[in-house]
Amino acid sequence: MKKTLLFCFLTGSYIISAQTQLVFVYFNGKPNKAAFYANPLSELSQKSLNRRTALGIPLNDQDAPVESSYLQNLQNMGFTVVDYSKWLNGAAVNATPAQITTLQAQPFVTSVQSFARNSTTTSPIKPVNKWKNHTDPTNKPLTSFNYGEGAAQIDQVNIRPLHLAGYTGTGISIAVIDTGFPFVNTGSAFSRLWTNNKIKAGYDFVTKSSNIYNSSLSEHGSVVLGAIGGYLENTFAGSAPDADFYLYRSENAAVEIPEEELYWIEAAEEADRKGVEIITSSLGYNVFDDPQYNYSYSDMNGTTSFIARAAQIAAEKGIFVLVAAGNSGSEPWHYLLTPADNAKVFTIGAVDISGSSSGFSSYGPNASGVIKPDGSAQGTATTSVNNNSTLIVNGTSIATPIAAGGVACLIQAFPGMDREQIRTKLRQTASLYPGHTDQMGYGILNFGSLYNTLNISESIKKEIVSLYPNPARKILTVSSSDSEIKALEVYDTLGRLIRKNSMQASMNVEDFAKGIYYLKIRFKDRILYEKFIKE
Repeated sequence: MKKTLLFCFLTGSYIISAQTQLVFVYFNGKPNKAAFYANPLSELSQKSLNRRTALGIPLNDQDAPVESSYLQNLQNMGFTVVDYSKWLNGAAVNATPAQITTLQAQPFVTSVQSFARNSTTTSPIKPVNKWKNHTDPTNKPLTSFNYGEGAAQIDQVNIRPLHLAGYTGTGISIAVIDTGFPFVNTGSAFSRLWTNNKIKAGYDFVTKSSNIYNSSLSEHGSVVLGAIGGYLENTFAGSAPDADFYLYRSENAAVEIPEEELYWIEAAEEADRKGVEIITSSLGYNVFDDPQYNYSYSDMNGTTSFIARAAQIAAEKGIFVLVAAGNSGSEPWHYLLTPADNAKVFTIGAVDISGSSSGFSSYGPNASGVIKPDGSAQGTATTSVNNNSTLIVNGTSIATPIAAGGVACLIQAFPGMDREQIRTKLRQTASLYPGHTDQMGYGILNFGSLYNTLNISESIKKEIVSLYPNPARKILTVSSSDSEIKALEVYDTLGRLIRKNSMQASMNVEDFAKGIYYLKIRFKDRILYEKFIKE
């Protein structure tokens, strides 16, 4: 596995017995899903349900938990079951060819898919770029700008206008999926997050523990977090310093194993349970210690890898997923990594302060021809914080969290906007659009420009659509000066569809229970969302 980590070099080898291979066992449905639909809060937080409701995303079988009896069946067959996914509806086990045949014959199994892509068993020792040009922060000169040493990277992607308008990420939850977070619980660079209760939870999916601050872990995750939420007075401020954070470790920096894809998927599912709006991840995969699991460029099509499929599901749940393109631009493998290859993932490349592509930034498009990266931010000589100091790092890994902070500010400003719309408009306001390059994608992102555009659009929306009466007792009517209404759909706060009317501009809500509801208004060429109260 080749990861888009920021700094240093490590080598290692991890050999799985030639007798077995890591496989994913897909289960036959979810027999107890009715219990989930009757009580969605048994599996998802209210914040998670609110996100779906606000965006008009209905619950589906992916949201229901894995059938526990199926996991027990695998254990009864002698398999060790540690990692499983409700989104993909299955579990991972190591199995021999004979065991795979037996598994495929089980009534609770629909299919078995191997993680292995190749037949070779030779395991080369390959250096892996963990950090690029790490600079020691000792005796680094300080500045006194508002953003301190982070001002240039904030201004390059034009985040300052959102901050000045009061959008600094407040109320927006970001899941950082990375290598671990040493010093985050003790360093002064993160004290503002703790003082304001901005670190909401964390978990280590590698060791299945909560020890994400262990000092023996890679500091990569801490530096990534620092670019968004770090703060040192008069020295540095991140791109969304008032956001909330969930910190998840999915990466074991000492080995390169395909199980790390599963750890990432489990972290993404947990992030969804908590109701996060954004996942940012500076990890990527193509080469593993055991080469039978290596991916080729043709596999970078957005749907081959398990992690890419899960990343797409996360996006379809209304989570804005940002992933680093990779640091392979100057290497023989110069392509992006997975899950940055998925079309619904917002992939970030790196540029220097002058706006030129960073030489190390990986190239797109993906193997299906989808333009990647989607956009770029500063990744050369970029400032972040860790422990008590600033430091300079290079990599798409640091460009990605800067962009993630900008997205958090946008979502705070426009919480009900369809996430695909935001992705599209970010591309359209980037520096090269409608052109693009294979390293920069559509160019340097411009959050301030998009904010101004959306602000005008929001004002226009208020002029063309109105609900009355609101609160409503009997009939809720939608007035539109724009175009004909095709359908109205009402959702409750648990994300359940309550009622649907076609080709009507009103809805009878007399029999609804008192409370808050969400109205999805379908026009021919757009969808709008409005909240109303039933008295």
